[in-house]
Amino acid sequence: MAREDTMPMHRRQVLGLALAAPALLRVPPALAADRADVSRKVLLTWHKLVLELVRHTATYVPPVAARAFAYVGITAHEALSSGNPALRSLAGQLSDLSPLPARASGVHDEACVLHGALQAVVGELFANTGPTGLRAMQAMGRKMGETASTGIDGAVVARSVAHGEAIAERILAWAAADGGAVIENMGFPMNYTPGTRPQDWVPTNLIRLQQAPLLPGWSNCRPFALPYSDACDAPPHPDYDEAPGSAFHDAALEVYETSRNLTQDQKLIARFWSDDPMLTPTPAGHWISIVLQIADRDSLPAEAISATLAKLGVAQADAFISCWSTKFRYNLLRPVTYINRHIDPSWEPFLITPPFPEYTSGHSTQSGAAMTVLTSVLGEGFAFDDATHEDDGLPVRSFPSFAAAAEEAAMSRLYGGIHFRFGNERGLDQGRAVGAYAAALKTES
Repeated sequence: MAREDTMPMHRRQVLGLALAAPALLRVPPALAADRADVSRKVLLTWHKLVLELVRHTATYVPPVAARAFAYVGITAHEALSSGNPALRSLAGQLSDLSPLPARASGVHDEACVLHGALQAVVGELFANTGPTGLRAMQAMGRKMGETASTGIDGAVVARSVAHGEAIAERILAWAAADGGAVIENMGFPMNYTPGTRPQDWVPTNLIRLQQAPLLPGWSNCRPFALPYSDACDAPPHPDYDEAPGSAFHDAALEVYETSRNLTQDQKLIARFWSDDPMLTPTPAGHWISIVLQIADRDSLPAEAISATLAKLGVAQADAFISCWSTKFRYNLLRPVTYINRHIDPSWEPFLITPPFPEYTSGHSTQSGAAMTVLTSVLGEGFAFDDATHEDDGLPVRSFPSFAAAAEEAAMSRLYGGIHFRFGNERGLDQGRAVGAYAAALKTES
């Protein structure tokens, strides 16, 4: 059993975090509990909408989606921490994030502050979504505005929403300068000079747009908690070699032979973790979905949920920055290219190969980062069910720990035929290193 001073957040501190802010308002305990439930509803509902917006916004490829999840999570945490002395702002801990606006004098309602902040930041981050997404945001704004303000004095509502909007405005100004705010040509460069070495990445399909790799400059984005983009760079991959019996050839042969003998469960695992853009909430959204499911199951208070989502968002956004730095440093070809050239010219992978270099695996890197943060918050051996893709026809999967889920996510890329084992394993290691920076962030006073 965990010692009291090392017990994960959900077992030790969430009650204190949830009660600190209502105590400042000097409201009756029953009303405070009711308002805490409203804050939870506002927080979870807006995040669930973001998961859907990512599916329906064309520019929200995995690194871009991870960036958005980070800013939404940070905004929620900052909105709540501005009125709760038990919470600590991330200003001064994240790169270039200066202190956020203080609350004006007078009573504030936490649910209204949270709604004002999330409505503003989500509306701006997804301003380029389609008509359906825009209508959904407008409807959500009305519904959550009514939910948050019911029974609250109009002056308190106005003051609270204004403060939330001020928080969002500051976060959005910070985001605008990070290098990832504008995505041109769906993330594919208009001009690209391919490598000339035999191990260099080449396009893996005939789609015209994808004859250049996705977001080759993403590593130039400002990291959140990492000191610089390649602070957690992976070591070199095995030396490229076309000779049978070499370590590199053996790695390709493993992908080839595995794909030809996939079990039904392995196929299911590959599909479950594929998380393709425009069809799913992306890899980062999959882990956000897991947290939302746990929050619902365990009735976590808004303050604990927001702190967890902020750390998780930071970890995953930094994981993609770090991974993309490594990908374009090594510019390694995909298994399908090597296997078609040197093993079987007619072979095709089980999953569609993404349009960017192999090493390291993005899924593995962000899964390692997510696992590290969630283990630090919720503890080792934290069992959970994952129903992220239940509505898409895939069954619920159960995991004994976040590490087990991350390892399965990494392995799924080998089953899919789109990564070498070493790309997955080194990606997990890279993600764990990135996640350690996010896990070290202080969200409590």
